[in-house]
Amino acid sequence: MSSIRDISLAPLGIQKIEWVRDFMPCLRELEKRYEKTKPFLGLRISVAVHLEAKTAYLGLLLKKAGAEVAITGSNPLSTKDEICAALSSIGMEVNAWFGASAAEYREHQRKTLEFKPHIIIDDGADFVSLLDEYPEYAENIIGGCEETTTGIARLRARAKAGMLKFPMMAVNDADCKHLFDNRHGTGQSVWDGIMYSTNNMITGKTIVIAGYGFCSSGIANRAKGLGANVIITEINPFRALEAAMDGFRVMKMDDAAPLGDIFITATGCKDVIKSHHFKSMKHNAMLANAGHFDVEINMDDLSSLAVEIKERKPFIKGYKMSDGRVINVLADGRLVNIVAGNGHPAEIMDLSFAIQFLSAKYIMEHGRTLKPGLYDVPRDIDMEVAMLKAKAMGLGLDTLTSEQESYLRGEY
Repeated sequence: MSSIRDISLAPLGIQKIEWVRDFMPCLRELEKRYEKTKPFLGLRISVAVHLEAKTAYLGLLLKKAGAEVAITGSNPLSTKDEICAALSSIGMEVNAWFGASAAEYREHQRKTLEFKPHIIIDDGADFVSLLDEYPEYAENIIGGCEETTTGIARLRARAKAGMLKFPMMAVNDADCKHLFDNRHGTGQSVWDGIMYSTNNMITGKTIVIAGYGFCSSGIANRAKGLGANVIITEINPFRALEAAMDGFRVMKMDDAAPLGDIFITATGCKDVIKSHHFKSMKHNAMLANAGHFDVEINMDDLSSLAVEIKERKPFIKGYKMSDGRVINVLADGRLVNIVAGNGHPAEIMDLSFAIQFLSAKYIMEHGRTLKPGLYDVPRDIDMEVAMLKAKAMGLGLDTLTSEQESYLRGEY
């Protein structure tokens, strides 16, 4: 039985799902291919991903392919109530609502696992972590798929410690996911969220971006395209060199803190910006987070320094310091691109969710023979999705001649 806020919002949610479906040709092709054969028939799948229109289409595709699906969100502020209503109205179990408290959010996740799934689709390894407390919910699990960089890091640590109890597919590490979703999806959607919520100019601003992985490099390069002056902070010398050779200034956060107009964290770690950084920031500096969890900006430190906290406009809180400076935090330090914006473009999530669907199918077919651990997405799945997308975009691809193939084999 679903736990949602308002079933009357269903028509709006269905409208939004129908819109994104038009821009997700890979998922449409998979729907056409598997709606009749129903490979997941008889299986239960629990999904925890940001619960908005693109995710809803993935859930519907799994349902059309035969699965019973229970779905929840992976962030209480990214959940869209109209999407919850739409999925619930067509008979899917939905446990989520926008703005859930920490206790409500945890209960939604628990209820979605109480479904006793055969396959999980996880985001940030929240499901995997919760199953430690409720091992009885894992009795049917064949395996699962993980969506995010942060989740992969957690699963890798669990696997190393011998704590991962079933096979998980590292969906985030597939080329069709991290090369496009992390770089182009995050790059565009973070600036969508920031520009929509602030209505401020980016041109001429000094932007400080913590990290230079796939997500943060996408954010940085779009900031450059918008005319910003970009500073990168890093702990990894290889990434620091890459940022410098891409034309960005690289310095410690301590040195960048007094310079930045807008700060964006995207590292996957905690306490990237903390007390002594806040003390040196400009009046009206803006802070946004693009990492999976709301721990990169230390909000406890900022709150303890503030003499006044007030909402300045939707998705922006101002923290007034004792010297009169105000530091603005977007989206409460949660994922700015999906809390204050619409998340990644549909065309990008088309790639990511096609990988998710086919990885879930791979787990269904092979999971019972795999040992517990973290597994790369097979290259043929990655290539299949890339070819589906290239075809949909009308890209012309050359092919190797037999002579070229012989040359590459070293047959001179």
